[in-house]
Amino acid sequence: MSPPRFGRRPPPRPQARPRGRPHAPTEERRTPIAPARRPEDLRIVLFARMTVKELAETMRVQVGEVIKVLMGNGMLATINQQIDYDTAAIIAHELGFQPREAQAPSLESTALGAPVQIDAATAATRPPIVTIMGHVDHGKTSLLDRIRSANVAEGEAGGITQHIGAYQVEHTHAGRRSRITFLDTPGHEAFTQMRARGAQATDVAILVVAADDGVQPQTIEAIGHARAAKVPIIVALNKSDLPTANPERVKQQLAEHQVVVEDFGGDTPAVRVSARTGAGIDDLLEVIELVAELQGLQANADAPARGIVIEAQLDRTRGPVATLLVQNGTLNVGDFIAVGPFSGRVRAMFDDRRGKVRHASPAMPVEILGLNDVPHAGDRFGVAPDDRTARAWAQEQLQIRHSSGADTGSRASLSIEEMLDRAQSSAAKDMNLIIKCDVQGSVDPIRASVEQLGTSDVRIKILYAGIGNVTESDVNLAVASQGRIAAFNVRTEPGARRVAEAHQVAIRNYSVIYEIIEDVTAAARGMTEPRYREVLEGRIEVRQLFRIGRETVIAGCHVLEGRVTRQSTMTVRRGPQTLLESGRLANLKRFKDEAREVVAGYDCGITVADFNDFVVGDIIDAYARERIDG
Repeated sequence: MSPPRFGRRPPPRPQARPRGRPHAPTEERRTPIAPARRPEDLRIVLFARMTVKELAETMRVQVGEVIKVLMGNGMLATINQQIDYDTAAIIAHELGFQPREAQAPSLESTALGAPVQIDAATAATRPPIVTIMGHVDHGKTSLLDRIRSANVAEGEAGGITQHIGAYQVEHTHAGRRSRITFLDTPGHEAFTQMRARGAQATDVAILVVAADDGVQPQTIEAIGHARAAKVPIIVALNKSDLPTANPERVKQQLAEHQVVVEDFGGDTPAVRVSARTGAGIDDLLEVIELVAELQGLQANADAPARGIVIEAQLDRTRGPVATLLVQNGTLNVGDFIAVGPFSGRVRAMFDDRRGKVRHASPAMPVEILGLNDVPHAGDRFGVAPDDRTARAWAQEQLQIRHSSGADTGSRASLSIEEMLDRAQSSAAKDMNLIIKCDVQGSVDPIRASVEQLGTSDVRIKILYAGIGNVTESDVNLAVASQGRIAAFNVRTEPGARRVAEAHQVAIRNYSVIYEIIEDVTAAARGMTEPRYREVLEGRIEVRQLFRIGRETVIAGCHVLEGRVTRQSTMTVRRGPQTLLESGRLANLKRFKDEAREVVAGYDCGITVADFNDFVVGDIIDAYARERIDG
């Protein structure tokens, strides 16, 4: 017999009543009696910020009950909308619970935040982790390209590194083969945060300085980051093969910033290299190994893996993808892992050349699949004994972020309604912007750079910044908020493109951050109301008066200084007294003819709108309005 159609009641079918216990009454079957709550069940812990769904799950009640109480208190909320602790506490009290605010653990007290403990008895030498830093266009990526015999620089837009890349290379010296891990960090000042993250995970900092250009602003920033990370610096004097190179001048400039090279009696090695010809590369690698050997870098390969997230992104086909740098222990396919506030099981691992691997030893960078969401670059990770422990560790990190009000990185943490409220609460001259990037590591520096572009007249308001392609939901938010979308190295989905064309939503695609900054600056300037100032351009003396009719008085004047034009505004003074400010010039004549302007030394006749109280001897100052560029 075919199943009944939805909404249609099936015909009754006679059947024998089963033997045994009789049916309970209908009302009893429909409304089960809830067990009485114990006092300890009523005591709950709430975070500084949590979603409506999380609040309902904490109290073990239906989400609809929470939304109903919110509506009763005059607040419309969706299931994924965030509410603060005070609001959540009111809801909990009305439902009979006894809430208290969660005290977030410190990062150091959590499983992932605790420092890595290395057992000296089983420790072995590990490869050094080297960060390449320096000013933009000084050849950092080209130098690494030469080291690893690959072609990274040509793959970057405009030859500028956009993301942090982690690579491991092998080097043979004196018959001994060793490995070195390199972190390639962006050099543009907008990526200062990303560069700082690179320095946090490093053992040695390579400061690349172009021998023909010398120390530049980002060179100084890189020195500061290396010092903050307390890592030794090796100076790589790149482009030393050029005729305009002046290494001695560069060494002197470095000394002015307390980086004294060995040639000047300091302890900082300096190596002349050329990324173009490959000269000095072997010398640089040998110096790296020597500095690393002096540090005595060790790790326990048999311990559960611990480390840091270098990069993360959302892949359309593979889901959340994270690039991890193992700092201690060995990461294996199949391990349960907690990464920041997220967890999962390692389903697959790939090395820096996209080859599949099953194990990642200390100082090895790998790309993993299997997380339940996209972590942030800089998050710490650790291998847990089981799935339950991994989720508990992730929950600790989530508590820290909730208590600080930080976003977990998931789009669900900020509902469309909440983002729209942000837009609608803004002033008319706020520029609403939605940013979509290909990787998480680009979101923070782009957001920071763009927000700084606001002025006193136009504020840049970022409604949402996340990773992944531009979706229809992003376009709908832009339509509702009258905003625009900046897509950085991502595509626009077909449905989103159709909606954008129908509603004339501006979606701009970028591959270099300079272009975003230039476009947003130009757009903000276009939204700014023009500002003017009054500039004195002429001084006039009233010498005769001519009355026309009962009300109109023509002042016969002589231009003493400058000039007066039809667009001038007039200030009338009589001795120390000001009779009129910013009056509008109604007529300007030379004899009986209309005049566009009258210059010093000539006579003219003028009338001022709504002012006839002239006397001979009055002084009229003529002002011009001059636009002030923002």
